[in-house]
Amino acid sequence: MSNPVIVVHYHELFLKGRNRRFFLGKLFTALRQALQGVPVERIEQPGDRFLIRLGAGAPLDEAIRRVERVLGVAYYAVARPVERDMEALCAAAWEEIESLRFGTFAVRAKRSDKSFPANTMEIESTVGRHLLEKFRTQGRDVSVHLNDPEITCRIEITPGPLLVYARKIPGAGGLPANTAGRILCMLSGGYDSAVAAYHMMKRGAHLSFVHFYSTGARPGESSLHVANGLMRALVPYQFRAKLHRVPLDAIQREIVRYAPEDVRILLYRRMMWRISEVIAKRDRALALVTGDSLGQVASQTLRNLAAVDAVTRMPIFRPLIGTDKMEILATARKIGTYDISSEPFHDCCPVFMPRSPALHASPEELMEAEAKLDIDSLIEMGVHGTTVEKFRYLNGRVEVIQVKPRILADQQRAALA
Repeated sequence: MSNPVIVVHYHELFLKGRNRRFFLGKLFTALRQALQGVPVERIEQPGDRFLIRLGAGAPLDEAIRRVERVLGVAYYAVARPVERDMEALCAAAWEEIESLRFGTFAVRAKRSDKSFPANTMEIESTVGRHLLEKFRTQGRDVSVHLNDPEITCRIEITPGPLLVYARKIPGAGGLPANTAGRILCMLSGGYDSAVAAYHMMKRGAHLSFVHFYSTGARPGESSLHVANGLMRALVPYQFRAKLHRVPLDAIQREIVRYAPEDVRILLYRRMMWRISEVIAKRDRALALVTGDSLGQVASQTLRNLAAVDAVTRMPIFRPLIGTDKMEILATARKIGTYDISSEPFHDCCPVFMPRSPALHASPEELMEAEAKLDIDSLIEMGVHGTTVEKFRYLNGRVEVIQVKPRILADQQRAALA
């Protein structure tokens, strides 16, 4: 028996016209990177799909686990390799769909190897007739429906073994990783920001991350371990990323010392955006992203969002702005970040929480509240206090590399210049 073959289909990439080759090249690279360490004979692209021919001893479950996280894959299937014989093909097709429950079916063949003696119509007719006879022998009420079948038995005629499959498994969808430019994501540790990051990665953006944390938490409560866990869950979707870790305590104390109580959280966030913009420029990012959802908390009312955003010239993307909490939690469970964000940790934003936070602030009010703050010094304090970790997905595992302080200091000076 030949080694298993995973058939990968894409959808949205059909719409890319003359740019299709670029996106397909990125998808090919992503499949190859995802499967590093798994024995693979080769990855082929006959027509409008990819065939991943696994090597001897390749763990099929592990290969599937990796393919299901490759962005740009609409669906995939594990195909049965079959001898180049019509009788064997019919038998394999029956084995593939016998246990499935449906009322209508169709057979669809694609022939990338034109040397096979039967054409696609002959293959579909012969296999379909064989399957229908087998169903009738069993007394099952099944019929052929070519336009909208419940199940499609698909046959690939390739230069190697013939391939048969009927079970389509949904893939991650979206666009291939690293096709849409660089973005910096504010990663809080909660459910929302990780889900927002996932949505932007699905659109091909390459994300770096910035995490603001408090060092005054009790032992075991720091948010850094949660941010680290979220990075490990998200990096396999884009293969590598940087996490910028910014201590916020000293900046918050200055804000508490000089600013009105009801706007503290908004001023925290304005400082976060200012520092994030400096870090984004250093990383050559073109935009910022956050997990805000309209009206979810006091700082996320429409007027407060506008007042906070006024401090940066960079575009700010909010992919969850119209999404409710239940939808966000469902996605967090799907991508494996829910349990991580459920761990106890010390969130820096509610520190010195006001009793009655402002709901409808204006940029002018917040500028007045910041009048006694040395904004430039606070930005410099945040940027110079930043440490960086690099994450890399290799051979099915996430590796972490600490950036050397000297290299980081040189980058920070350049960003502030």
